[in-house]
Amino acid sequence: MDPSEYAWMSATDLVKALQSKQLSPVDLIDAAIARIEQRNPAINAVVHLGAEDARAAARTAERALAEGRAGPLAGLPVLMKDLFDFKPGWPSTLGGVPALADNIAQHSCLFVERMESAGAIVLGKTNSPVFGARGITDNPLFGPTCNPFDVSRNPGGSSGGAAAAVAAGFVPIAEGTDAGGSIRIPAAWTSTYGFKPSAGRVPSIIRPLGFMTAAPFITEGPITRTVADAALAMTALAGPDSRAPHCLDGVLDYRAALDGSIAGRRLGYSPNLGAFPVEPAVARAVEHALTGFEECGAQVQQTEVSLPADHEELAALWHRSMMQVTLASLEGMQAQGIDLLADLAAHFPPALAEQIEQTRTMTARQVRIDDVLRTEIYETLTSAINSFDLLLTPTVGGLPVVNASRGETIGPTQLNGQAVDPMIGWALTFPFNFTGHPAASVPAGLVDGLPVGMQLIGRQMGDLDVLTFSAAYERARPWVGNYAQVDG
Repeated sequence: MDPSEYAWMSATDLVKALQSKQLSPVDLIDAAIARIEQRNPAINAVVHLGAEDARAAARTAERALAEGRAGPLAGLPVLMKDLFDFKPGWPSTLGGVPALADNIAQHSCLFVERMESAGAIVLGKTNSPVFGARGITDNPLFGPTCNPFDVSRNPGGSSGGAAAAVAAGFVPIAEGTDAGGSIRIPAAWTSTYGFKPSAGRVPSIIRPLGFMTAAPFITEGPITRTVADAALAMTALAGPDSRAPHCLDGVLDYRAALDGSIAGRRLGYSPNLGAFPVEPAVARAVEHALTGFEECGAQVQQTEVSLPADHEELAALWHRSMMQVTLASLEGMQAQGIDLLADLAAHFPPALAEQIEQTRTMTARQVRIDDVLRTEIYETLTSAINSFDLLLTPTVGGLPVVNASRGETIGPTQLNGQAVDPMIGWALTFPFNFTGHPAASVPAGLVDGLPVGMQLIGRQMGDLDVLTFSAAYERARPWVGNYAQVDG
């Protein structure tokens, strides 16, 4: 097997080759490290490469495989995110905060715990915006990540480094975390598959937040090039944990869901959730992609959704909700001796610093009023989804934005002549962090060489339905050929 082929092999095929001993973990990890060292300078997806740690883990995996005691993902290279994600001895900058450049983690996050328990090898950490609070990936410490499809543009965020790394063939699986679209937005802009499971399906363990990981729901999930690889990752990541107050119990057969039929099943299509501007080119690409579901026998019907607020008010609600989580994080860090609150302007982009400051003065009544609006959003979206088997929308209203100088990149400020909030208001993703529904971004094609994604949203706890519809579409309209442009 030629090492040059490893970059584009799926995790599913790599695991088979590793377990049958057709492929050595040492060779695979060496090849992945070599590709990162070669390609990452142009993409800036990986901000910490733990090469020696990974090589040591590969030697351990090789012995375990030889002795028949290896985990199900033994020797598989993966990447973790540089946000609220930790591995002992590795830097943790929480999205490129310069003051945290030398901050070293002392414990493992759940992604590392569960992936390493299954035998996977964490190669390094991927780029993210400061505190993950924007739908693009850029920060003052590491600078912007570049989109493998056009290196002048951004891959989206906040898991943009993860999505860019997967799209560039660094690894087949990378960690994403999602509080407003941070898995789905970059998946849409990199022609990757981003799966956000139901809230609590993968436990959210972020000290000192605890219960606040539900305001909005913060969810962890995989970014991959295939639906099967997302299902494989979920077998390792999902399951309850007593440290997480919102986790779900029960075992799902994610891989069995891949073979399900969608013939006769009903898919509701909302072009804009009744609230978001969408560029015509994006809308056309998604509408064309809908025929792929019809080819599989599904019934596709356009539906009207009437959210109780416009996109500007929805974005403002998300900011107020998310900044409560951010402020709680900062207060927890302050109690541990890391004080970023004393001078917000020195550590955070101006818009983020202002939002954090405003959150400090919110009253309990204001929070309760926001909860009422969130409830109305939940009721509206639940009713719309429950009228069908799944709901489908564009993932993002526009195409990937051009990168700016270090730390200055923002999302679209205008779509279809309408001003949009540049941090999150151009993505049709964050309403489903208010609700907790499972959702995924599926590649819907290319527009002038730039990726477009469509968002599949399942009923409450309907994770398997999302995977079934995604896998059926992938069989009908495989997107693997898109990656030829990355290496072209």
